[in-house]
Amino acid sequence: MPTMNMTSRGIHLGAAPRFGPHSVETRSPWRRTRFLFVLLLLLSLLGTPALASAAPPPPARSVAAVAAAATANGSAVAQAQARWGDRRLDQVTFLGTHNAFTNYEDSRWSSVAQSESIRHQLDNGVRGLSLDTHWYERSTWLCVISFGSDCYPSDVYLCHGECKTFAGVTYALPRQSFQSSMQTVVDFLAANPQEVVTLFLEDYVSAQQLGNSLSRVRGLDQLLFRPEAWNVRQQGWPRMTDLVGSGKRLLIFSDEPDREHLGVMYDKAWTVSNFWSLGDLGNDLSCVSRWSDVPLDRQEPGFRRLFTMSHHRNVPTLINAALDNGAKLRDRIDQQCRPAAGGRDPNFVSVDFHRTSDSSGHTPASIVAGLNARN
Repeated sequence: MPTMNMTSRGIHLGAAPRFGPHSVETRSPWRRTRFLFVLLLLLSLLGTPALASAAPPPPARSVAAVAAAATANGSAVAQAQARWGDRRLDQVTFLGTHNAFTNYEDSRWSSVAQSESIRHQLDNGVRGLSLDTHWYERSTWLCVISFGSDCYPSDVYLCHGECKTFAGVTYALPRQSFQSSMQTVVDFLAANPQEVVTLFLEDYVSAQQLGNSLSRVRGLDQLLFRPEAWNVRQQGWPRMTDLVGSGKRLLIFSDEPDREHLGVMYDKAWTVSNFWSLGDLGNDLSCVSRWSDVPLDRQEPGFRRLFTMSHHRNVPTLINAALDNGAKLRDRIDQQCRPAAGGRDPNFVSVDFHRTSDSSGHTPASIVAGLNARN
């Protein structure tokens, strides 16, 4: 057998083979690469619409999801219809809580107006929440002296006065941001599509600061009720079933007038309201207007303001609530506030410690239910 000269055939034992344009080993891969290049060039010339047109249809589960959402909405409207009938927003009454954010569960307050967290208040039937908004400027000094427990960024927070003065009294730790509390309300509404919630802001921040905070609340835009979109001034308030069917189930009022563009209504333009305090002794049962130029029985063509009624003392305590939240509340509505408002019941009844009452068998929730039953 003749001896083969391996070097003369261009192959070196122990070394990597040489690859050239005439190499059998690389001719096929080169053609495949050239073919792919030409194919990609043709696709780029044809453009992407051809690819888009060939895209598969949406999966069947997306259609099912839409159908499920429609069914859920229909169920929510049916529940609202059974509960409210064809009554408008200004023809029903809701339970409200004064200073809803000062409670034992959301933060370490030493002086509170409610026992439950905002979420638990909503779960237990409260539909009107009053909140105080303040601007807090980040303080390195507070961060240092608190050993790191009070290191919060500048933002809108819920405080009962200056956000730096007395921990537990004018503010509490952990600090309650307005955005976080709003998210709690939005999440509740998302989980309960048949419910409508109203917020009343005692507002100490600028419109820009409030708007920046609201813009960070997920899902708010889908829920926020804007009266101009419903032509409320000319056509009146919508029916409860309309609010539920549209999904616009969150109303926000403020005592500042320059934030309508945020979807936040100026309460003096849309409501009538009594003076908030029963006095230190709880014996001031008169029902007079909070604003001297907006009487409780104000009449306007084609439009009726919402009537918000406050029923609490200067200093909230459980003992005061036990004395005030039963028969006294029922009688005050019937004998003082209803006549003062031109024969109409309040749309919101705001109290301290909403689950506390006297031994009469009447509670704020049962009194509100009774008002809705007779309307």
